[in-house]
Amino acid sequence: MTHPLSQEHRALIERLLGEMTLGEKIGQMTQAEKNSVRRGDVARLGLGSVLSGGGGSPKPNTPEAWRAMVGEFIRESLASPVGIPLLYGVDAVHGHNNVLGATIFPHNIGLGATRDPALVRRIGRATALEVAATNVRWDFAPAVSIPQDLRWGRTYEGYSQDPALVTELATAYVEGLRGDRWDSPTSVLPSVKHYVADGATAFGTSKRVNELGMMFDQTLALARTGESLTKLRRLGAWQIDQGDSPIDEATLRAIHLPPYGAAIEAGALNVMASYSSWRGLRMHAHRYLLSGVLKGELGFQGFVVSDWEAIDQIHPGDYPRCVADAVNAGVDMVMVPFDPERFIRTLRAEVEAGRVSGARIDDAVRRILTAKAALGLFERPYTDEALLSLVGCPEHRALAREAVRKSLVLLKNEGNVLPLSPDLPALLVAGEAADDLGAQCGGWTITWMGGHGAVTPGTTILEGLRRQFGHPARVHFVPDGDTNSRYPVGLAVLAEEPYAEGMGDRRELRLTPKHLALLARVRRQCDRLVVVLLSGRPLVVTEQVPGWDAFVAAWLPGTEGDGVAEVLCGAAPFTGRLGFAWPLSQADLARTPTSRTLWQIGAGLTPASREPTPLSPTP
Repeated sequence: MTHPLSQEHRALIERLLGEMTLGEKIGQMTQAEKNSVRRGDVARLGLGSVLSGGGGSPKPNTPEAWRAMVGEFIRESLASPVGIPLLYGVDAVHGHNNVLGATIFPHNIGLGATRDPALVRRIGRATALEVAATNVRWDFAPAVSIPQDLRWGRTYEGYSQDPALVTELATAYVEGLRGDRWDSPTSVLPSVKHYVADGATAFGTSKRVNELGMMFDQTLALARTGESLTKLRRLGAWQIDQGDSPIDEATLRAIHLPPYGAAIEAGALNVMASYSSWRGLRMHAHRYLLSGVLKGELGFQGFVVSDWEAIDQIHPGDYPRCVADAVNAGVDMVMVPFDPERFIRTLRAEVEAGRVSGARIDDAVRRILTAKAALGLFERPYTDEALLSLVGCPEHRALAREAVRKSLVLLKNEGNVLPLSPDLPALLVAGEAADDLGAQCGGWTITWMGGHGAVTPGTTILEGLRRQFGHPARVHFVPDGDTNSRYPVGLAVLAEEPYAEGMGDRRELRLTPKHLALLARVRRQCDRLVVVLLSGRPLVVTEQVPGWDAFVAAWLPGTEGDGVAEVLCGAAPFTGRLGFAWPLSQADLARTPTSRTLWQIGAGLTPASREPTPLSPTP
């Protein structure tokens, strides 16, 4: 797609390129994390971008404080000698999820189950409005990953394993971030990621820990979980994320490339490179795929940004070579994030030594300025403060609740135990996750790894059930399921621990001993057992499902637990269908020609489909 920049903008960009010093150009290519930027650094270094990493929030964490913080960075950029407005970036991957009180939508795996591009487009628009309210105009989303191995900790960031569905929904999200046009005051730049084939990495190929040791973000996560790195590695953490994709080029082009072409056609002007490698070569150094395929064949006119400190992995211990290889391959802006001056100093030296050409620098900066001009930042570097009223507003929460309702997948329903009868004298609800907002939201919620409890304002599934029944006393919540009472129906809510990226890589995907003990207690005390699973991917439940009367895959629904309760109680129908194949056994977690499924992509019971889904394995 040829982006409709005005002749005035094109002339402005060329004039700036002619006037800028090498240092100012490299500054535009630099993106630093906000905690590494001291007052005055943006103006002094001419930084092109600042970002908030997962949990990179101001104190206090309020929409108003966010707006003021980002506004100050913008003000500094305008006061720099070159005066180019700064572009601030955030990981708003399921709503403006770093901001306390923002609307948290279902993660992409749930949105994929809705199969509703119009809904995803509206979610993109609502997210853009809440992001723009804080002066932020760049969202590191959508992920267009097509996960092939469910053990990957980023599986929930993918809409589906069906490339056509991923392409349709990702394009809708891009259109939602855009709104009426790219230069409108509430448009937000999408970052289509992670280019390319990040979902095809093979288990055991991640070298992140071996190459770089304990990273800053891992240290934070370990402090929160209390787990040792050794134990996490034994469970499978950092075994597949950022690993190597061994697929052939035909597979890469047929399965993993199409969403990028569609997003570019929709006007996307940023792509984030993947940490992963393709057949042994780091994507951040892959000139053929970045410059040849993306910028050449697909005609991408925007800019490529690196991922968090990702260029360091190209040649560990040889930073100048990392910088030169990444920029020469086609990376235009580098997410440093801790030491922007080191990057600026190094790239200048590489240019002066002739290892990076001036033409490559000009090309990178031209692409960055093109995106800024397309967003209208030169005319309106700040957004309207009145947008703050939209952060977490009732309309956006109603939209999120609609998304939750449409994302639930009913996989078993013996005797039509669901929807729950309004005449039930009492309902047993078990499982701590039933009243755990953090478990509903998963990773990338307020912090990078997410957490448990009331991490942000919202409604839990338990609260929603009590509201649906009208008489809260009829809903008996026993978190551990240990009760001597007898119930006609017991509802057990199970959840994966919140996680993000490689911290969620696992060797096996199964219910925990704690889950199984809970289910055994509830089963003894109820006539009918309904299981609701909160998870970022399918877990192997083949042995357990025969003992359940109903099974609902609820994914990671976000802050609006009311939506789960509404469908369980019949206020809305089950309409969701699997976007991922549900594995029969641990041997079937990675998609291969011999993989067997318990339920295939597209499975899901609806009001018109009363027979339980067969449990026989399918090829």
